[in-house]
Amino acid sequence: MRLIVYFVAIMLVLNVATVLLGFAVEKLFGPAVSLVVFLSLYFAALWGAWVASVWLTEPKVVAAIPGAVVAKPSV
Repeated sequence: MRLIVYFVAIMLVLNVATVLLGFAVEKLFGPAVSLVVFLSLYFAALWGAWVASVWLTEPKVVAAIPGAVVAKPSV
């Protein structure tokens, strides 16, 4: 549940930045360039928000109890 909350929160922030940058580019260069910039930033935000939210919610490593068997994580 926490992963989804982090993802949505990060996406909201990045989407606002993407829209603002898209508007700025549209004022300077026109709608065709703005569309390319907006779509590129939007899909980069999707990827970046997912990577960041997974990294932020990754389980922390717990110190092993002496004598306990610790499984190695599969790659």
